Amino acid sequence: MNAIPKVNTIVCIGAGYVGGPTMAVIADHCPGVRVVVLDSNPERIAQWNSGRLPIFEPGLEAVVERCRGRNLFFEVSAPAPIAEADIVFVSVNTPTKEFGEGAGMAPDLRYWEQAARFIQPHLKDGAIVVEKSTVPVRTAEAISRILHLESGGRHFPVLSNPEFLAEGTAIRDLESPDRVLIGCEDDDAGRAAAQALAGVYRNWVPPERIVLSSVWSSELSKLVANAFLAQRISSINAVSALCEATQADITEISRAVGTDRRIGLAFLESGVGFGGSCFRKDILSLSYLCQQQGLPEAAAYWRSVVEMNDHQINRFARNIVERQFNTVAGKKLAIFGFAFKPGTNDTRDAPARHVCKKLLEEQAHLAIHDPQALDNARHDLRGLEGNIAFEHDPYRAAQGAHAVVLITHWEEYRKLDYRRIHQSMEKPASVFDGRNWLDSAELHRIGFNVYPIGKTPLIHE
Repeated sequence: MNAIPKVNTIVCIGAGYVGGPTMAVIADHCPGVRVVVLDSNPERIAQWNSGRLPIFEPGLEAVVERCRGRNLFFEVSAPAPIAEADIVFVSVNTPTKEFGEGAGMAPDLRYWEQAARFIQPHLKDGAIVVEKSTVPVRTAEAISRILHLESGGRHFPVLSNPEFLAEGTAIRDLESPDRVLIGCEDDDAGRAAAQALAGVYRNWVPPERIVLSSVWSSELSKLVANAFLAQRISSINAVSALCEATQADITEISRAVGTDRRIGLAFLESGVGFGGSCFRKDILSLSYLCQQQGLPEAAAYWRSVVEMNDHQINRFARNIVERQFNTVAGKKLAIFGFAFKPGTNDTRDAPARHVCKKLLEEQAHLAIHDPQALDNARHDLRGLEGNIAFEHDPYRAAQGAHAVVLITHWEEYRKLDYRRIHQSMEKPASVFDGRNWLDSAELHRIGFNVYPIGKTPLIHE
């Protein structure tokens, strides 16, 4: 077997929600390793080097402050750091294609290819290239071909090391991961490269949690993991509609089903639907992969998970209109929460985006509050500002509103004075709880009409 390469310098291409936090934690636990994060966006790099990071993630700021300037550096993309790198992580965006073959399903890999072509001329012989982005199975094979074009005899092992982070708990997930998966080629160079990367993680991750596999299994595992999690959400949301029709209670059903140790309680909370940058994209990618491999039934199955999620979001928006006497035109609605989940400012594919746009199509006036994501909400709804106010104060957002629409279950929404909110609203005042987050019975006693997900509404006749 080849000698295990020594790791002195790590470079990451991409300073986003994955690259930035991952490299910060590596730098924190490997003080003897120089970690450089490169990004082509100068504004984003300036934010990483400032007191206001470009992403909100609990615990991230403290880690960055400990390491930045010591062994963690954020720089605009340039060749020099790449030439010194022993390991190069590539953590760039792989969005769903919006054009051509596979549009709407297949991942757009142009940024991965651009990154590979950017680093290729500057890599030193033996430098390890690590897929951190979520990519289709066998992408490493294509990347390796690009890297070795006119390489002058240089060899670059390509590893798959998918991230399994949940936004809002990313630092905790990095500090104490369920597993670190490393996929390598089945040759001496690949196995030596995998051991070099494993050695980095062993600075804080127990060896039994570092799992080695083939590159292909590693690439596919990331897609499958997200698909399984999303499938559970769509399954319980499908049941929530049945609960509302039959006066069953989705919370009681989730508890009854989840206490079966074969099933478990995780991801069995019904709500307005899943969002974020991964679930929809990765499920559609998996479905497209099945379709390309001649497996139409499997493709349709995974595609239905996304279709069920879309239905749940549309059902929630439609219910708001119907319960407001079949019109929200000219009515003020307070939107509580815009980020796709609490603990992050990420609004990519957030259910709130889709709900707000549907309500705006019905000519509602929206007052949007979110503790962290208002800047991103403004960006997502640009061009529609005439009927939208972005409020930093939830009480101001609710003042004069016909309804409060809770979409993101931030903890602070449980701590609000809902008597004060009720007094300031138009009557009848309603609460549409898209996460079953609030105390419906207490809200009803205050005087609200309450519409939770998967439960019987509490309405004042």
